[in-house]
Amino acid sequence: MYTILFNYSSKKELKSIDRHEQTFIIGSLEEFVNNFSNDYEISLLKTGKIKKLKGKKEPIYHLKLRSYRVVYKKGKDKLLILVVHVTTRESAYK
Repeated sequence: MYTILFNYSSKKELKSIDRHEQTFIIGSLEEFVNNFSNDYEISLLKTGKIKKLKGKKEPIYHLKLRSYRVVYKKGKDKLLILVVHVTTRESAYK
């Protein structure tokens, strides 16, 4: 099973979001982590719910949650998902 870790800046970004949205994002991330497997990831990639970001040396992905994007990376053999960035779609790619 994977674990969710937030770096300092992503914690700060999450705290700046409305409480209702925070609850939704955290609940969605917990569901994402609890169901995570290679097959689940492939199905989400096909549906566009997650997307691999281009131009990065290491594989970094974004997860669509309503109007928010959670940018994350996963460890190779580690059961870890590090949330790098939580932001709205409008400012996700700046």
